[in-house]
Amino acid sequence: MYSRIKRLTKKKLIERFTIVVNDKELGYGVKALTGINMDSKFRDNIIDELFKIKGIREISEVTGRFDIMVTMYAQNLAEMHRLLSEGVGRIEGVLASESFIEMKRRTKTMPYNHSA
Repeated sequence: MYSRIKRLTKKKLIERFTIVVNDKELGYGVKALTGINMDSKFRDNIIDELFKIKGIREISEVTGRFDIMVTMYAQNLAEMHRLLSEGVGRIEGVLASESFIEMKRRTKTMPYNHSA
């Protein structure tokens, strides 16, 4: 098994090993995806400030109607409201945001080619 993992890593089919955290067990009951429109002159500062906000895990620059999509977690809706209004909403250069609260998640297990 180890030699197979080593081969897959050498072929760059495996980039890194990771742990998947159970957010609900850690007390994070609310997940939101937030789309942000920004003044591009403030791009670097906005991204730096977003990463300072507790609960923000991932920032993606995207195409479409938003400039950035942010994945964030909070213990409850009140905390999510605070993170959005007192955190995201007060960053200079953020023009508008729209949040999508995750109601239910379904995950697809991806099959991998076992011949590698």
